[in-house]
Amino acid sequence: MIRAALATALAALVAAPAGAHPHVFVDVALDFRSDAEGRLTGVEVTWTYDDFFSLLILTDMGLDPDGDGELTEEELAQLKGFDLVEWPEGFEGDLYIHAGGQKVALDHPVPTGVRMDEGRIVATHERGFGPVAPDGLRVEPYDPTYFVDYTLAGPVVLPDGCAYAITEPDLDESQRAFRDMLADLTAEEQYTGVEVGNLFSDIMVISCRAPS
Repeated sequence: MIRAALATALAALVAAPAGAHPHVFVDVALDFRSDAEGRLTGVEVTWTYDDFFSLLILTDMGLDPDGDGELTEEELAQLKGFDLVEWPEGFEGDLYIHAGGQKVALDHPVPTGVRMDEGRIVATHERGFGPVAPDGLRVEPYDPTYFVDYTLAGPVVLPDGCAYAITEPDLDESQRAFRDMLADLTAEEQYTGVEVGNLFSDIMVISCRAPS
């Protein structure tokens, strides 16, 4: 869980309840798995963290002491799964998939790899689900608290015959909706945090042609 991994590394940064300002930036890639019938059965998720967050995590974990951005095999083994260590009840992994208006239940993540790319941590994990028909699925990567800002940068891998379209949020409209939400909350409710990440989320919709 990114926010748990960040607890000590970003102790000086506190999300301000009066504004929607993420502190961590993550590019997301998705590689969907399918069965013989073309139904989706899981996804490998790649999170590429921003360079500042990556530096903080490496420093907090005592990795890359020479600062050259290269990790040994032993250091990579220590880093692997760092963002999945704590998975509290109710946490959904910042990835939401809906089929026909119903949320698809995703299995607990299994870390599959980690590497460094130009000073950025690139971590992958797999999550099983389904099987579900891919046509019409809506996929949204977001942190409900908007502490982390996820961008569907790709690539996205789908079964043959399927394509996707990504709708990016209108940030001005999202901020207006956020301010309207705050106006309806007490000061105590604002302080304890509100779930607004969906207002700032990329939305990907999958479409598939009928088999011939």
